[in-house]
Amino acid sequence: MSQRVNLAQLLEFKRQQRPITVLTCYDAHTAALLQQAGIDSILVGDSLAQVILGYDSTLPATMDMMIAITAAVRRGGPNVFLIGDMPFLSYQTSKADAIRNAGRFLTEAGCDAVKVEVDHRYVDLVADLAKANIPVIAHLGYRPQSAYQTATIVKGRQVEQAVDLVKDCLAMQQAGAVALLLECVAAEVAAEVSKRCEVPVISCGSGPGCDGQVIVLHDVMGLPGGSAPRFVKTYCQVAPMMLKAAQEYVADVAARRFPDNDHCYHMNAENIDAFRAAIKAL
Repeated sequence: MSQRVNLAQLLEFKRQQRPITVLTCYDAHTAALLQQAGIDSILVGDSLAQVILGYDSTLPATMDMMIAITAAVRRGGPNVFLIGDMPFLSYQTSKADAIRNAGRFLTEAGCDAVKVEVDHRYVDLVADLAKANIPVIAHLGYRPQSAYQTATIVKGRQVEQAVDLVKDCLAMQQAGAVALLLECVAAEVAAEVSKRCEVPVISCGSGPGCDGQVIVLHDVMGLPGGSAPRFVKTYCQVAPMMLKAAQEYVADVAARRFPDNDHCYHMNAENIDAFRAAIKAL
């Protein structure tokens, strides 16, 4: 990828029915690999609280945490369309807080857009962010930040709920959202949203009928910290490889097989003799 992906390109991808590829990422070196692989977009999700920091939910993620890690991802992936995830309490407290915190993602972390978990109650917030020239992606369906309030994960299986979800999506587009992200929405409903909306609709466990797909990197790679929900395809198992390497390292160090002569820096013979002579008097 030689040029930075922008919103206009994502819109063109939708028009061309060319699927948009998105993965989460939380460090510069992995971002560089994803960019090399040809990824269109990276989402720095508040999921880092779980997969990186070991919390049992996304709620402990903070703005400072998100900004620092998102900035690192931008350094590693300068040409991807970078999305910063607004953490819990960064936008719910007031309009001013929402604009200020969203703006930090753009000015401090180099984001192209921010993602906000919303329903119909947040239409005005999305409009306020849009008026402030902040590209906002509306995250609907299953919303991890409010997961404790609901007993169901999959959204849109019932007709009334599905209709309300479509209405909410259209309202977010009308309010100025530049894209939508649908998590764990019934595939039929998500496909209908994608047909009806002019902006890109990204699926996270919401079927193939959307304009793009996003899942958590750790789930894709079989890395420690990943939870691998049903909608994830795990492409490799990195965790066993990491475990095996760590076990071999422990065994080699314990048996004094590592480091060996090839893994050390050495003085030349002349300096060794001079060094030994110099320390005799110590």
